[in-house]
Amino acid sequence: MPVRPHSAVPIIPCNDLASSVRFYRRLGFIETPLPEADRAEYRILEDRAGGELHLQPAVPGWVRPGRNPFGVYIATSRLREIAAKFRKTPQKTAYGMLEITLSDPDETLVRIGWPVAARTRAERRKRPSEHPRASRAGRRARRARAA
Repeated sequence: MPVRPHSAVPIIPCNDLASSVRFYRRLGFIETPLPEADRAEYRILEDRAGGELHLQPAVPGWVRPGRNPFGVYIATSRLREIAAKFRKTPQKTAYGMLEITLSDPDETLVRIGWPVAARTRAERRKRPSEHPRASRAGRRARRARAA
């Protein structure tokens, strides 16, 4: 696992590592192979865009569902894909982000967001005819308003 300069990596305490790994896999993270002796005490997860999370067992009584003070923010262009998977609708924030909020198995706050102004590669590749403003009816309406 290469260390990236200027990166921050959350270390999330978990009551059940296996449940937490399953949850974060649904967000697109994959487990980095570790020696078997280390896997009981620590997991490293990465996504395909370079994001990274570390999971470790919580000290008994430290992480209590309903009273978990921990949280993580994941900025990803895959926001809409993840939102659909969890049946969530991204909400626009006052600070220019689209976000959804989830809870992991230990009720750690997991907020996922992406800038409203940023468009995905697929959105940038849309042909003009696929854009709603390029429809025939839309062009007619704009011409009528201009006349």
